[in-house]
Amino acid sequence: MSHTRTPVVAGWFTGEGEGFRLLGTRCSACSSVFFPREDAFCRDPGCAGGELTEVPLSPRGRVWSYTDSRYRPPSPYVTDPELSWKPCALIAVELESERLVVLGQAVPGITVADLAVGMEVEVVPGVLHEDEETTWTTWHWRPTGVTA
Repeated sequence: MSHTRTPVVAGWFTGEGEGFRLLGTRCSACSSVFFPREDAFCRDPGCAGGELTEVPLSPRGRVWSYTDSRYRPPSPYVTDPELSWKPCALIAVELESERLVVLGQAVPGITVADLAVGMEVEVVPGVLHEDEETTWTTWHWRPTGVTA
């Protein structure tokens, strides 16, 4: 049976493979970039406001911080205690161009022992959860040079 691929949060990422990108918004007045996306107003308190435009974010960045997640996360993530859940490494990544820090899971198989502050990582498509009908997609951070 074929699974429907559904983003965990619609509009936060797009593409597949090398074309996979997180999506943010840029304010035309102050050039601030936001993730997650903002559609209503500029979040910069010093900005009078401008038009917000969707922009793909840098695909690479550097590890700013990381931790070992050993608890079951809250919604919109898998929270049903009957479903399997495994601890994972969480990585805060400073994107190259935007100088914006974005949090996400490491690709499966990468642990905190494999990470270091300043290490280069790239955003890749990931799977958060699968049920009988749906593959819930998200993003993961992968150290560059790792193919898994």
